[in-house]
Amino acid sequence: KMAGSSAPWIGSAYLFLQSTCKTIALPSLYESSQKKPVFNALKLALEDCTGSVDGVAVLKVHCSPPQLIVQLRFCRRESCRRFLHSYREGALHRALQSHLQLALATTRVPLEMELKAGSEHLDKMLKDEDRCLECIYREKPDRLPDEEIMELEECLKSLMLHQSTNNNVAVKDCSSLKCPSLPYPPQGSSLPPQVTFIFQGQQFDNRMITPDDHQKFAKLVSKKWKQVGRSLQRSCRALRDPVIDNLALEYDREGLYEQAYQMLLRFIQSEGKKATIARLIAALEENGLISLVEELLGLHSNEDCS
Repeated sequence: KMAGSSAPWIGSAYLFLQSTCKTIALPSLYESSQKKPVFNALKLALEDCTGSVDGVAVLKVHCSPPQLIVQLRFCRRESCRRFLHSYREGALHRALQSHLQLALATTRVPLEMELKAGSEHLDKMLKDEDRCLECIYREKPDRLPDEEIMELEECLKSLMLHQSTNNNVAVKDCSSLKCPSLPYPPQGSSLPPQVTFIFQGQQFDNRMITPDDHQKFAKLVSKKWKQVGRSLQRSCRALRDPVIDNLALEYDREGLYEQAYQMLLRFIQSEGKKATIARLIAALEENGLISLVEELLGLHSNEDCS
């Protein structure tokens, strides 16, 4: 059985979106001033296909050109079933195209979509709805909605309220709407990330972790990736137990590189702009991986820090 009589039905999946039109790059639009229209189109399409404003929640939107990757959380089995039916029949595809066309003021937004739950490609098993539900149920959400998503949700609520109270006024550009003031600032918003940090007496600019950093870490950290993950987990909910042990099991066949890569990927996806090199280096220092720190900071390039 997928759930006990008293346990809520909760599952997670990833929706991969890509425009086949060369002039419409969804990740670039989402990272630009068009973030709100793109998010609003996505939310409205999801509401259309589940029949409810709370049928499915967006936890995170990842920009991975050429794809926009949306992490979804389902709170009820029936809502998830309606979503799967809508996805299989093409209703979600049509709804999202329609909402994006309105939001971006364009004639057509050709889309390709893919649905995954963990390592399972659900598009290959859509006719077996119960199996899809089982796969989604097994993938428990590893995060809460981040600050960016919460802010965008507030903007969407404001837009819908504006539309419901002003039926005679067409809202053409939701990006021009200002978000209402929240009753309290998002957690951590009053503490800007450090601009610089010190390593071995030298000052370095703090920055987000780059793909090159990511690959170097996975290649060189070796067996100590778990220790680094447990250092990071103190400030990252997405890595808290049993996530690290589950990653070790899930990617056991692929080896240490993939295990380390997936662990740091969880950190980067969960923390977003807060996934800085300073936080990674602090975790590496804590575990004695000084040579890897020097590699990431460009202090040398030949030593191995396994």
